[in-house]
Amino acid sequence: MRPFDGRRVLLGVTGGIAAYKTAALARDLTLAGAEVDVVLTRSAREFVGAITFEALTGRPVHDQLVAAGHALDHIRLPREAHVIVVAPATADFIARAAAGRADDLLAASLLAAGPAPVLIVPAMNDRMWAHPQTTANVARLREFGYYVLEPDTGLLASREEGSGPGRMPEPAAIREHIARLLEPASSLTGRKIVVTAGPTREPLDPVRYLTNHSTGKMGVALASAAWRRGAQVTLVAGPLDVALPAGPRVVAVETTEQMAAAVRETLGDAEALIMAAAPADFRPRDVAGQKIKKGAAAPAVAMEFTTDILKSTRDARPANCVVIGFALETQDLEAGARAKLAAKECDLIVANRVEADAGFSADTNRVTILGRDGAREELPLQSKTAVADAILDRLAGMLDGR
Repeated sequence: MRPFDGRRVLLGVTGGIAAYKTAALARDLTLAGAEVDVVLTRSAREFVGAITFEALTGRPVHDQLVAAGHALDHIRLPREAHVIVVAPATADFIARAAAGRADDLLAASLLAAGPAPVLIVPAMNDRMWAHPQTTANVARLREFGYYVLEPDTGLLASREEGSGPGRMPEPAAIREHIARLLEPASSLTGRKIVVTAGPTREPLDPVRYLTNHSTGKMGVALASAAWRRGAQVTLVAGPLDVALPAGPRVVAVETTEQMAAAVRETLGDAEALIMAAAPADFRPRDVAGQKIKKGAAAPAVAMEFTTDILKSTRDARPANCVVIGFALETQDLEAGARAKLAAKECDLIVANRVEADAGFSADTNRVTILGRDGAREELPLQSKTAVADAILDRLAGMLDGR
């Protein structure tokens, strides 16, 4: 089941230029399976019309505290919602919400909210966000139990590059935070997990490097799914061909040596390490200081092994840390995976082949999960997100037993 299937989202929109992003968010949530009820403040209607949201969600838009035949919308809407989101939340709305005002439908809905979590997504000029009164108002909302996202830094409506945060996060990031709030508490909640993703690059000269076809999709799917399920996730990422996920702490690296060092530094008190990256196994012994020129004959490049990350960080693993490795093979898949399982002291190994619909660049994967105890589970071809959840289900069971 997808995280938004059958879920009701009450989406409040206040009067900021970032409201145009909320239209995309409403569309994305609807396409993901959610039923989205939009509440517009009076000033929000100056930026985005109700008909836009009605077309994107297929549901009526609400904008009156007392409307004909709907005098109790401020009670009904929040109680039917599984999550309440205000995006963008202007400085004015944050101040009114912090003061407990109920002078429009959206503010009154917050006061009448039941157990549904409330996510506030601020958007304003960076100076307004930094003002002590806004800071105090945000702190007050957090005291009420509301989740308040930190705004991004970037180009503002004033066409200035903000010197500090204030810009509303992108819809994809907001969607991930909503998904996390909708996820029921699980045995991964609060667990500290390190995930690696992507390839590494080993320099040959100042303009060339050795690498592989890994995109990082599988590792990012694992980090995103673990964070959505409540874990504290650190993602150690080589150069990715996919967007960085919202939520997890990201440590960016380039070479295998850098990835090994980052894994060692982040293991600390980690309860699980999921080594989904595809670090380079070899590197040039000598890196040329200048670009290697094309000559009469191709240059001979002497190679050496890179650091084996799983082996070299065994002494840094905390006691009872669950270790999950990945093995990608073009032949003798299970034999190679089981050898890696033993040699690198993993608890589980995820074996997959290079195929047209699975492996490096595909959005789907077909894997076999092998356990140290001899267990074997073959999963069907499915999305990498579904594969990630299947792996995390096994991890959750192992963590519960330790």
